[in-house]
Amino acid sequence: MKVVILAAGYATRLYPLTKTVAKPLLPVAGRPMIDHLLDRLLQIDDVDGVHVVTNHKFAASFLRWADAHEATGAPIDVHDDGTTSEDDRLGAIGDMRFVVERARLEGDDLLVVAGDNLFDYSLADYVRWWHGKGEASAVALYDVGDVELVRKYSSVELDDERLVGFVEKPEHPQTTLVATATYLFHRAHVPLVQRYLEEGGSPDQPGRFVAWLVPRAPVYGYRFEG
Repeated sequence: MKVVILAAGYATRLYPLTKTVAKPLLPVAGRPMIDHLLDRLLQIDDVDGVHVVTNHKFAASFLRWADAHEATGAPIDVHDDGTTSEDDRLGAIGDMRFVVERARLEGDDLLVVAGDNLFDYSLADYVRWWHGKGEASAVALYDVGDVELVRKYSSVELDDERLVGFVEKPEHPQTTLVATATYLFHRAHVPLVQRYLEEGGSPDQPGRFVAWLVPRAPVYGYRFEG
């Protein structure tokens, strides 16, 4: 299994904090935010490579970060997508395609996670649960308990554990269950990213690819607490 950490955004809403520092590299409890994510990723036995996709503005910073973590276990590769601003960014799904093509990950299972994710549940438990689902993909789900909050996220509907509905930033949410940016894509589904984009799918917001995938392939929801 390969990990793809999405870290190519510019986080303009956090200016001036993120004008010179990438959001995943901002300090949280004395360490870069992405360090806390890496701790959880390295608890997964299956992981044999970590790929961080970033923009040209912050590529050097992520390379220094990766060099400082050489001894952690899984090799960390940093991919510069060549963009320099909000105007030419590839979008999260565009960056997924970019790193899959560049690192030749078409035949790998992928754990795709946003670089600014902070959580305390076990990714290793998530992966073990997913292994029991066969040729399926998955998304980590959280119950926010407030319909109004759901409008900011992705609304999810389940039949048992299988997704039957997925709406990005819904106007009229039907549940309080939302998707988080922690996806497991079966190797059979990874090449579908290219098809999704060729069919005109938006390159931004990874949940849009999941919404497109739901009627075409089995996608399961993993409920976590914390």
